[in-house]
Amino acid sequence: MTDAAKGPASYFPSIEKKYGRPISEWKELIRSSPLVRHMELVAWLKTEHGLGHGHANALVAHTLAEDSGK
Repeated sequence: MTDAAKGPASYFPSIEKKYGRPISEWKELIRSSPLVRHMELVAWLKTEHGLGHGHANALVAHTLAEDSGK
């Protein structure tokens, strides 16, 4: 039995469907960016990659939390 994804990860299926890239690619893009602050990364995903605010925010929040071990 599996629980439905919660928090930022709940956006992942729709992100993959809408933008045609797996989540692992988005995470790599975020990690390879010279930007480090949450809202800078969100703005970058929105302007450079055309993501909506909610999707960009979910990807950044999840990636930064994963990298900080939270």
